[in-house]
Amino acid sequence: MSVRELVVLGTASQVPTRHRNHNGYVLLWDGDGILFDPGEGTQRQMLRAGVAAHDLNRICVTHFHGDHSLGLAGVIQRINLDRVPHPVTAHYPASGERFFKRLRYATAYRETVKLVQEPVAGTGAVLAATGSYTLQARRLSHPVESYGYRLVEPDGRRMLPELLAERGIGGPDVGRLMREGAVGGVTLEEVSEVRRGQRFAFVMDTRLCDGVHELAEGCDMLVIESTFLDEDESLATEHGHLTAGQAARVAARAGVRHLVLTHFSQRYDDPSVFERQAREAGFTGELTVARDLLRVPVPKRR
Repeated sequence: MSVRELVVLGTASQVPTRHRNHNGYVLLWDGDGILFDPGEGTQRQMLRAGVAAHDLNRICVTHFHGDHSLGLAGVIQRINLDRVPHPVTAHYPASGERFFKRLRYATAYRETVKLVQEPVAGTGAVLAATGSYTLQARRLSHPVESYGYRLVEPDGRRMLPELLAERGIGGPDVGRLMREGAVGGVTLEEVSEVRRGQRFAFVMDTRLCDGVHELAEGCDMLVIESTFLDEDESLATEHGHLTAGQAARVAARAGVRHLVLTHFSQRYDDPSVFERQAREAGFTGELTVARDLLRVPVPKRR
């Protein structure tokens, strides 16, 4: 049975608090595991959340500020210590190549796993295409080069039982029709409809920009930073961040089904205010104010 679920490892911005670890998020998607922004302490948070090094297939770093990348050294060494049996691919801003290499070889260890480095440059790109998803990146707006990431599942088809029955298609012929596209003069298009693929986006440190909207468009789940509350919007803009209301308006405009707010400044101690401001901004879909070690299922297909 396929599992599509977000595991939240940490939700703090800049510095950890007593209740929030540095950033870290694992998306489990049909047997693949994608680790986003491993901040300091990620290896321990993975242990607490029940995520193993063997679960990881990709690492996606949005940018090279410490709260999003200092955990790389420990995670990479753990992947090698545990002798993960498959290659692991790392995506990160090409401008931060020197930071990635320093973190990869921060201390002595024995390399046992193939770690493939695939940096991102320019305005963004399609990074990978598997049978289960296409991974894309888009440039964001932050004081250092930063990228957001988006997964798009290929569209499929949903069979319509009443139309199958009308045309006398049943049993093994249904599978044959799906494989071959036509059976006995009946085409697949006549008895099915497009099943839209699921979409997931991960947007961290950024001001409002085109990349934010492009990543969020039509997402079933959007994980997005809301470092500041709306009354501190000028600070958010100055430091290259979003407020809860800004993030919610992006999600509402994009038709997001499940909005996950995270990356909270230590200056705020009441998470409920982020939810209130997001609702006041007009977002009416499913809403989660993230906390450490939370598991959030990706919504079922429409």
